[in-house]
Amino acid sequence: MHVRKNDLVMVITGKDKGTKGKITAAFPKTGKVIVEGVNMVTRHQKARNAMQPGGIVKKEAPIDASNVMLICEKCGKPVRVAHKVTVTTENGKNVRTMVRTCKKCGAEI
Repeated sequence: MHVRKNDLVMVITGKDKGTKGKITAAFPKTGKVIVEGVNMVTRHQKARNAMQPGGIVKKEAPIDASNVMLICEKCGKPVRVAHKVTVTTENGKNVRTMVRTCKKCGAEI
């Protein structure tokens, strides 16, 4: 998946198109993410005990990860993500790491 938790993203399709928000949870197996303030739904919640009353609660529902684009920290625009493999030598061993980069400005994300 091209986005992770705590990434700043912009919604590109749906009823919340153009909305920016931070990813609060990512589910790679289903390919869905939860973005704060996006895709708000109402749920009727039953009272659990005297301290947690019941009522109608608004909360975020998951949306598909393909409906969001990552916002680059350097250029501040929604961008596609490239994965770049870097090889470094530590203690005589080659260590490969995958780094996400911006396709517009080339900055590491």
